[in-house]
Amino acid sequence: MSAETPVADSGQFTRRRQQFRAWRGDRPFWAGLYVLLSGFPIIYFPYYHLQLGHLTLAMATTAGSGSLIIGVLLIVLGISLWFQKHVRTFAGVAAILLALVSLPVSNFGGFIVGFLLALVGGAMAVSWAPASAAKQAPGVPAQASEAGTVPAEGVPGEGAAGAVPPPRAADAGIESNDLSGTSPANEANGRHSAG
Repeated sequence: MSAETPVADSGQFTRRRQQFRAWRGDRPFWAGLYVLLSGFPIIYFPYYHLQLGHLTLAMATTAGSGSLIIGVLLIVLGISLWFQKHVRTFAGVAAILLALVSLPVSNFGGFIVGFLLALVGGAMAVSWAPASAAKQAPGVPAQASEAGTVPAEGVPGEGAAGAVPPPRAADAGIESNDLSGTSPANEANGRHSAG
């Protein structure tokens, strides 16, 4: 590096890193990465040829095309977990099923490496929740946590002292699609009153 070489703007690197962190936090990134990486050993090992001196040991099996299909599907599922986070449950279950199918089809699931990566990534994808639901306090209804009211300890159904209850759908002017009249907005909660 010479004295005339321009130094990269450190603020730009920090900004890009923060943008990537925000993008990564908004989706099941690690689940997608594990599922994506699981496809490579499942594809690679059935076509791998090991050279021992002048001896070639072929690992190819009759199910090489099955391994190729399973590996490509796992890679596609991993990418879809990154860019289409709403399919996380389907992609997670599909990754787990493909991992189980890869055991008999492709050399014990890519010598267990691809199998374990797909299994862990699929489980992470199924269990991932968006940040708004993950930050919600346990045992607090979603409406209460969004409105800032948290039920008081030991008093079920009552908010903390001085807390304002969330607005009802009828008060906010929101039209409900509930034709039964049992929505939480009209405080019926599925129970019908007699009289």
